[in-house]
Amino acid sequence: MRTKSLKKNKINVVTLGCSKNIYDSEVLMGQLKASNKDVVHQGEGNIVVVNTCGFIANAKEESVNTILEYAAQKEEGLIDQLYVMGCLSERYKPDLEKEIPDVDQYFGTTDLPNLLKVLEADYKHELIGERLTTTPKNYAYLKIAEGCDRPCSFCAIPLMRGKHKSTPIEDLVKEAEKLAADGVKELILIAQDLTYYGLDLYKKRALADLLKELVKIDGIEWIRLHYAFPTGFPEDVLDLMNQEPKICNYIDIPLQHISDSILKSMRRGTTKEKTTKLIETFRSKVPGITIRTTLIVGYPGETEEDFQQLKDWVSEMRFDRLGCFTYSHEEDTHAYQLVDDVPEDVKEARASEIMDLQSQISWELNQEKVGKTYRCMVDRKEGNYFVARTESDSPDVDNEVLVDATKHYLRVGDFTSIKIDEAADFDLYGTPIED
Repeated sequence: MRTKSLKKNKINVVTLGCSKNIYDSEVLMGQLKASNKDVVHQGEGNIVVVNTCGFIANAKEESVNTILEYAAQKEEGLIDQLYVMGCLSERYKPDLEKEIPDVDQYFGTTDLPNLLKVLEADYKHELIGERLTTTPKNYAYLKIAEGCDRPCSFCAIPLMRGKHKSTPIEDLVKEAEKLAADGVKELILIAQDLTYYGLDLYKKRALADLLKELVKIDGIEWIRLHYAFPTGFPEDVLDLMNQEPKICNYIDIPLQHISDSILKSMRRGTTKEKTTKLIETFRSKVPGITIRTTLIVGYPGETEEDFQQLKDWVSEMRFDRLGCFTYSHEEDTHAYQLVDDVPEDVKEARASEIMDLQSQISWELNQEKVGKTYRCMVDRKEGNYFVARTESDSPDVDNEVLVDATKHYLRVGDFTSIKIDEAADFDLYGTPIED
């Protein structure tokens, strides 16, 4: 028989999944704090809110396992209340309620006011943009839009996040000014699709207009773009990137595949020729631009020839950063009608081949950095190293610059010049230089 915990009501918000989920958790925590609630992120508390991911099979499995883990803690009396929010909850609420009834309540991606009510907190509309940031103080995510209007066959995000909805420029500027006042120096712009920004509000692609306002903010020194869609990419953004030193010469653009037949089945609205031309445009308009992309292997109908074409193209393009996922057969998506005919071991082998190839490309590109000096942002101290990043690197997903903390002292959150002494596949080692 479970006994009620004697702990004071402390709310522990547990975040799974992508940077957009981190942002949502920060908004939730900001609202809770404004109602004088005791709230922690990934800590300990007798009330737990799990913010779930439901994107692909691995993410769903991690979310379910986390819910089960906390449900067991509730059964043992180690926590008193358990709530679940986010994408998995939005997509599978009836199934979850039936399978894991120990959860007190499930909430979808747009249920924040209802969740706050249950947690005995008021939803304060005037606090839009207020967040309790969980990232290191020097950078923060800025979510500029919610949802997605793209018809990609493999993707369940529109089912969980709804249609694309841009946040007005003035609201984003206000939020960015607040972040800058709190010491944030780098804004990482996120959305399901950055390049669609503004079409719903301003009847035109307005990402460049937003960037022109954000660069005016004192204290913000880097602005980084994540998750751009290749079709209809607004090239005025590249012109601005080339002119404006605050906008990092960096773009994260998930391309997914390059075989024309696979791109057509994926409903990506582009071809190999158009995609290759777009990458060439990026590199000609912004010399030295860092391009990050993600690919999917093992999509239904992907032949050995399709895969070889993808592999050859990766060799030819030499992307600075690349991640590779195996296809996940998601119910209610357009591709679910297709036969998931590439065996799991073949998917894994293909992903490994791509990542082995990318590892070699990354090593070669990193060797070119040895002996050069870069302006770096210092994110944290870890063990015997200070961990920093160049303009070409986004937190958590890209290369890191490691400085020996037993020999040098750096201030976390500061920019510093670092000369690269040595380079591995995905890490750089350097010495700070006096500015």
